[in-house]
Amino acid sequence: MLKRLLSRLGFFFLLLITICAYNAATQTQNAATSSPTPSRATDKQNDELQKQIEQIASAAKGRVGVAAEVLETGEAVALNLHEHFPMQSVYKLPIGMAVLAQVDSGKLTLDQMVRVEKSDFVRIGQRSPIRDKNPKGVELSLRELLRYAVSESDGTASDVLLRFVGINAVSKYLNELGINELIVANSEKEIGQDWETQYRNWASPAGALQLLRSLHERRGLSETSQQLLYKFMIETPTFPTRLKGLLPKTAVVAHKTGSSGTSNGVTAATNDIGIVTLPNGHHLAIVVFVSDSPVDLATREKVIAQIAKAIWDSTTRSGQ
Repeated sequence: MLKRLLSRLGFFFLLLITICAYNAATQTQNAATSSPTPSRATDKQNDELQKQIEQIASAAKGRVGVAAEVLETGEAVALNLHEHFPMQSVYKLPIGMAVLAQVDSGKLTLDQMVRVEKSDFVRIGQRSPIRDKNPKGVELSLRELLRYAVSESDGTASDVLLRFVGINAVSKYLNELGINELIVANSEKEIGQDWETQYRNWASPAGALQLLRSLHERRGLSETSQQLLYKFMIETPTFPTRLKGLLPKTAVVAHKTGSSGTSNGVTAATNDIGIVTLPNGHHLAIVVFVSDSPVDLATREKVIAQIAKAIWDSTTRSGQ
């Protein structure tokens, strides 16, 4: 009797195992014949975007660095992520952030007045609306100096701010944020005196992206200081044909440009970095550096605009 019972139980266990195995095989077959999973589709889309960026970048005939990330999701794409590029006026953004960190700590105030002397002016050929409007010098608030430096990309304003905080303080601030691929080493005056100096004031796309992420996440800055910088970056009139060039007119772009001169037919830096608000409310940080390029300004700026548009299109299609 016991032997017969055990035999029946064995049969039922065998039947149960057979049914489970069949179900598992069926599920595997269905998965294999279904449409690609979201992760595979995303990988394919990223591969296509990567190839598109590389193709666009080839028109610069120089070095191009790109980093882009949807800050809320981590979706990212990059080109020459850790290569060094001269920042030129992009470096005014970390200087401005370091100044505002000292405002937040009470060492400086936005309303304090600062005398800008003729001796502070950067040379003719370097951008300085302060110098052009006030050839004998002028007294401005720290807030106005920040606006001139970040929004108007004024070299004189940047140097006065840098003198206030000191290069070492800017470096310390960046180190505290964990940003080690972005170097501020010289004043605008010094950069304007020697062609090679601009290469010592460099950022990698990764470092610039870290800077934008820190700004967005308010690391090392109060909300008031962050919003002031955003305001200046959104209002900037400089080079709207770069990151903003092919984006929808309604897109909100907080950005900082940078440009060098040309020597022996080669332009060292044509740059734009910024944070773009996407239609779904997420934020897309984009860095595009174009360096050592022999092509004309229109082509260099078109490279930046087309890369930004390709990233925007890919991101908005995926719903990020």
